[in-house]
Amino acid sequence: MSLNTIPRWTWALPVIAWGAMFASPFAGEATLFLLLVGVALAGTVFAAVHHAEVVAHRVGEPFGTLVLALAVTVIEVALIISVMLPGGEAKAALARDTVFAAIMIVCNGIVGLCLLLGGLRHREQDFQLRGASTAMTVLASLAVLTLILPSYAQAMPGPFLGSTQLAFIGVVSLLLYGTFVFVQTIRHRDYFLAEGSNEDAHAAPPSIRVTWVSVGLLLLCLVAVVGLAKVLSPAVELAVANAGAPEAVVGIVIAGLVLLPEGIAAARAARADRLQTSLNLALGSALATIGLTIPTVAIIFVITGQPLLLGLPMKETVLLALTLLVGSMSLATGRTTVLQGIVHLVIFASFFFFAVVP
Repeated sequence: MSLNTIPRWTWALPVIAWGAMFASPFAGEATLFLLLVGVALAGTVFAAVHHAEVVAHRVGEPFGTLVLALAVTVIEVALIISVMLPGGEAKAALARDTVFAAIMIVCNGIVGLCLLLGGLRHREQDFQLRGASTAMTVLASLAVLTLILPSYAQAMPGPFLGSTQLAFIGVVSLLLYGTFVFVQTIRHRDYFLAEGSNEDAHAAPPSIRVTWVSVGLLLLCLVAVVGLAKVLSPAVELAVANAGAPEAVVGIVIAGLVLLPEGIAAARAARADRLQTSLNLALGSALATIGLTIPTVAIIFVITGQPLLLGLPMKETVLLALTLLVGSMSLATGRTTVLQGIVHLVIFASFFFFAVVP
């Protein structure tokens, strides 16, 4: 389909989503209505990412993958805040669980799937080692500072940070992510562009009119996703509780829902032998998740005075350390095969299994 046309579903689904939001006070918790909300929510997320892709294609690489990562992160941050603030202390760990789940889904699930699909179809694939190394360096620093270090701070008992410490972590997270974006888009942009010709083989960019329409529809989608998530979150939490699963599974559901469309886009790029785009999408999304989510929730919780639980338990700390170690090693040569994909997918399967069966 031409990028100069707007598919009907990309504007019809947000309209349905807005209708469901306005109808929610009258529909209550009817099962059929909640199913409609779930379908509308998932469809609106896909529509949001479609419009982000249109805008991304207009601005080009690596700005395009940055637009996608920012759009997904805005959705994720809005979902976290909309669920955490009304929940009080009972939801103090939701941001931590969602950010951790997003890292594991991206760095093991999405990256593993991309490496596996690309390896099966093309045997070996190349990417820019300098770009991947830069992203992994920042990702490891952000993950350790925000998810591991709080468990060992002494300002407050438990895996919490004091207000001053929380503000500091928020500032350095934003600084690291902002510096990475500057390097990716301006200072060393060539680190994140493929050396081969396949990476740049794109269709003609969309027109200015279509781009601006997509910008407007993207904003409508983002608001609709937040509103519907707030409607659906009590039902999701009840379903998780009835299944006997830990509350951390709610964070996995939120992260998985938001990252699903981006994962599909990354997998398609890998199958098309554009692994550089896949890694830009995946690693950029993981970086944006930490670099923007943590500062946002830190500011809000410093102002409101609510507790924010950030430090990971030991089991999750081990899985995160394994992910960072394997990611640094598997992306250390500039070439990948199916083996690296299988390793990452096994780590992802282990994360999911031990989250459901702790």
